[in-house]
Amino acid sequence: MAPTTSVRGLAGRMFMMPSYSPDERDLRTLRLAGLDLPVRSTVVVVAVILLVIFDFQRTLIPDQLLRYDRNPEEQRMQAFSRLFLYLVVPLAIVILGFRDRPARYGLQVGDWRWGLGLALAGCVVMTPIVLVLAGQPDFRTYYSASFESLPGLLSTNVLDLFSTEFLFRGFLMLALARVFGPVALVVALFPFTLTHLLKPEAELLSTAAGGAVYGWLTWRTESILWGAAAHVYIVTLVITAAGPAR
Repeated sequence: MAPTTSVRGLAGRMFMMPSYSPDERDLRTLRLAGLDLPVRSTVVVVAVILLVIFDFQRTLIPDQLLRYDRNPEEQRMQAFSRLFLYLVVPLAIVILGFRDRPARYGLQVGDWRWGLGLALAGCVVMTPIVLVLAGQPDFRTYYSASFESLPGLLSTNVLDLFSTEFLFRGFLMLALARVFGPVALVVALFPFTLTHLLKPEAELLSTAAGGAVYGWLTWRTESILWGAAAHVYIVTLVITAAGPAR
């Protein structure tokens, strides 16, 4: 087999995207003020708006921790807060409210071969870029306050970013995908970008691209795990490379 044929075949398989077919419950509507609203999609969008507001206001973080600027204690408390807001609450809506399976919202291994391979490839590509950015003054100023030992940093980021990926790419994107199709990936970028508003400008400007990649990976593999793993790696790398506060 010619190399070009092999490459084309590999690329063809990489872009074999699964379809997210709706069932009857996904399409059920509620007539409100003359509008027929899809019940599940509406509940998901409203829930995400409220959860992002509660997260932004640091509703579950004690006031005494908010006096410090992104120190490890505050970051760990934020991770536990997001574990509740971004994972437990949406899961409760899926299981108790929708009577649905979490696997339909990306909580499964999915296509692990492509997921693992693409996540690793993405991390390799992003490593030199992240290392360059981490050396910039605004990145060092922002991230150095969060520096701590690698085990502590990893545990915080796993709790935080696994929950984040579930809310935006699993709960929101995959719920909307069954009703509205691929535009759900674009819609999910908006609240995800809002959570980065106070971060360095270069990171904020790249958030839409990064979110699109995580969304594409989730869509391709039917799992949030691989995007979450890549997200954890990148954030852990940038904090470690930024180094401790001077």
